[in-house]
This record gives sequence, structure tokens and C-alpha cells, in this order.
Amino acid sequence: MVFEDRLTIDTPEGVPLELTLAGVGSRFTAALIDYVFQAIILVALLLVLRFGVGIDPGSSGIAAAFWAVGFFAVFWGYDVAFEVLNSGRTPGKALNGLRVVRESGAPVTFGTSAVRNVIRIIDILPGTYLVGMVSIVVTRRNQRVGDLAAGTLVIRESRRLPPEVLVSPSVQAQAWDTSAIGQEELDAVAAFLARRGDLAAGALIQIAAELAGRLRPKVGGAIASEGDEMFLERLLATKRGRL
Repeated sequence: MVFEDRLTIDTPEGVPLELTLAGVGSRFTAALIDYVFQAIILVALLLVLRFGVGIDPGSSGIAAAFWAVGFFAVFWGYDVAFEVLNSGRTPGKALNGLRVVRESGAPVTFGTSAVRNVIRIIDILPGTYLVGMVSIVVTRRNQRVGDLAAGTLVIRESRRLPPEVLVSPSVQAQAWDTSAIGQEELDAVAAFLARRGDLAAGALIQIAAELAGRLRPKVGGAIASEGDEMFLERLLATKRGRL
């Protein structure tokens, strides 16, 4: 039997977004994978310093300083770079279907990612991530100390769209560039389309207009004059065809 921690967040568009929080096991596995990648990068850096530049990190203070800067850049910059540039996913998280988001469900920013990873120095104590693992277990939203400081969550990504989201067979996928549409935005569209039958006419029009107004500029090839609800259906069909 699998137990999952779920969290429901009301988006600015008024559409509830349900997130599944990642637990200790999946996060620890993702961290191990990332450490392997970081170790490979550090070994490559060491080889470049020693054989490419001719600097031995153990031979002088200057060389040791270069090595220390490089080590910090990999230890801290690796996670920040991937989380900011890859929608909250390091390679380890991506392989495990995890993503870092803000507590509002919005994507992480450089500032939030920087804070959560600087505080990692506390989470890693006493060298085995014990503080971080205990924090994940005892906090209501499965947050390590860095997450609490930065206001972030680690969630499980939905591998497929909710099955109850139905799009008319007449709505065809479009030759649009939808690469700028993130998973959380797609989830908001899916949730809206799944619940539109329960919405009053005025609320339906307003929410569709707000969602379409925010997402249409991100879609290359979209027709501005197309109806908002139809645009959202076409966007869903297009993204679903590429998942």
C-alpha cells in the first residue's frame, strides 16, 4: 500500500492545483544521483587543473584556493543552475520525477533556489543528511531546513494528465511552439477544463480569459482572435500529444 502526501493550492486563476509531496526515499535517491554527477564534474575539474593548466591543488595555497572555489561552485551552483534553468529539476530529480516549486506552486526563482541550497550546509549535518531527513519527516509539507527558509516544496510530477480531462475529438493538436508552457501551467489548464462543467457562466468566461491571456503570449503560432476556451483545449491537445 502506498501512502502519498497531497497538498491542494488555489491558483490566482481560482483553479485548485493538487500537488503530491515527495518523501524522504525519492529525495534521497535523487540526491545520490546528483552527487554522482557532481563527483564526475569535480574529477573532470581536477584533471583539467592538474594536466590542462598544470596546477596541483595540493601543491600550493593558490592552487588550493582554485580548487576550493571550484568545489563550492559545483556543490552550490549545480543545484541552483538546474533548478532555475530546468524548471526546478536537477538530473537526479528529473530521473525520479521530482521538481522543486515555491509554496504557491509557482516555479522557483534564483533567490529561492540560492537560499534553499545555501542552507544545505545545515541539512547535510552531521555529514549524512540526518538533519535534512529528520526535517522532512517531521514537517507537515515534507520540507528540509533549506525548504523552510526559502519557502519551497519538492513535489512529484504528474506523468500524465488527469484522465477526466476530455477534449472534443474535433480539437486537433496544433503546430505550436509550446516549450515555454511549464507543467504547473498545464496542470492549471487541465484542472480548469476538468471542472468547467461545474462553473457558473460568468466564472467560466473570466477564468478562461485569465488563463488564456497569461498563456497565449507564451505559445508560438497561436491565433490571438481565437476564443479563450478553444485556445485552452487546443493547447491541452497539443501538449498531450507531446507528453
